[in-house]
Amino acid sequence: MSDLAIKRKKLLIRSMRRGTKEMDLILKNFSKLRLGFMSEEELHLYEKLLSENDQDLYQWCTGQAFAKQEFETLISDIRDFISEPGGLDP
Repeated sequence: MSDLAIKRKKLLIRSMRRGTKEMDLILKNFSKLRLGFMSEEELHLYEKLLSENDQDLYQWCTGQAFAKQEFETLISDIRDFISEPGGLDP
């Protein structure tokens, strides 16, 4: 297994085991479908995003607050994902 594959697997697990059920659901589904297509740079940014507070992440992902500038594109991708049919299916 390559280093990149290992990193993707670790990020998937971190996405599924958040501090809140809402973020578990959002990030688990997003990561399952999108991590495999992310570049190494995008994976690094996603890893940084996972270090953020769940309450902040939830507000960013639901449009209740503006995301930090470095995460704007990634948060926009997550928002688009969760607005798609089936984006939040368990």
